[in-house]
Amino acid sequence: MMPLHSHPSGRHFLQIPGPTNVPDRVLRAIDNVTIDHRGPEFGELGRAVLAGMKKIFKTEGDVIIYPASGTGAWEAALVNTLSPGDKILMAETGHFATLWKKLAERLKLQVEFQEGDWRHGADPEQIGKRLAADSGHEIKAVCVVHNETATGAVSDVAAVRQAIDATGHPALLMVDTISSLGSVDYRHDEWGVDVTVAGSQKGLMLPPGLSFNAVSAKALKASETAALPRSYWDWKEMLAINPSGYFPYTPATNLLYGLREAQEMLQAEGLDNVFARHKRHGEATRRAVRAWGLEILCVKPEAYSPALTAVVMPEGHSADAFRKVVLTHFNMSLGQGLGKLSDKVFRIGHLGDFNDLTLCGTLSGVEMGLGNAGVPHNKGGVQAALDYLAQTSRAQPA
Repeated sequence: MMPLHSHPSGRHFLQIPGPTNVPDRVLRAIDNVTIDHRGPEFGELGRAVLAGMKKIFKTEGDVIIYPASGTGAWEAALVNTLSPGDKILMAETGHFATLWKKLAERLKLQVEFQEGDWRHGADPEQIGKRLAADSGHEIKAVCVVHNETATGAVSDVAAVRQAIDATGHPALLMVDTISSLGSVDYRHDEWGVDVTVAGSQKGLMLPPGLSFNAVSAKALKASETAALPRSYWDWKEMLAINPSGYFPYTPATNLLYGLREAQEMLQAEGLDNVFARHKRHGEATRRAVRAWGLEILCVKPEAYSPALTAVVMPEGHSADAFRKVVLTHFNMSLGQGLGKLSDKVFRIGHLGDFNDLTLCGTLSGVEMGLGNAGVPHNKGGVQAALDYLAQTSRAQPA
């Protein structure tokens, strides 16, 4: 935000890849009165949001909702299915894959981290080769980030599942969809995922504070013998009471009000339309980046994220200094470079409660900021995006 002594007019443009802008409808729902979380009205709310999450995950299986960030859902996925010393295979796709790996190591799991350059998604062929070599089935789980928020690269989860199945390996497949659920097409059941991890603050258009596990029957079976310590995160405790709409401990009632509203918004637009909208805005953003003469971090076009675009700064220029200029002059926040990419990239979020004019304002702020910060670039990026949006808007539903 702007310094406390300044009073900028208009709204702040929060264009980081999450937390995203919360729609007014959702804010008003969260503003509802808090109710008895053991009363009948809450039971109706609990059943509604649990059923709604199944539609968004595209699963017939169980979904668990925690009052937590996505990090909590990472931990829940691991502690409910694995035992101390178990070996797991993870793909190094970026900063968040690395954080999940570090969490697993703190849980005393043995992590084999397949090296990556932070410009690609997970490599299904590489995963398949490693599992084929694991004749003793020591690897108990494969963990992949669907949409790497630090890089703007999407992993092909269906191809990873096919690679696992081709080897006949029994490893569980766990997928992080924290920055893709509700923004990028995702199919828990169809793609054979065992545990899907998600959070509330991105495509679901809520503040941070809710996290989710979608769970397969195979994962539930594994939880019966898993020996990692768990209490708060225990699926068994949650699933014993969830069918009635209740939780074993005090839930985040008002965030659940917001979740119900967000679910209604997503279903009213239609998930396929939501995904198409994000893809269209991603393409418009990339056209602007190319017109500026800047480099997109993600290398393969088929892996481009519909939710965000990471842009490489020209050599000798600071991404953080540029972001500061944009914030100071235009009251807009852009995503910073994380981990290995610190000060080397900036990230444009184009997900959640987002439309054409929001994108136009965002890209205008970026282009003006490039000029103010003295970053070498070509003019016309915004116009390239406008041309694409105008051309494709004719194909959008009235």
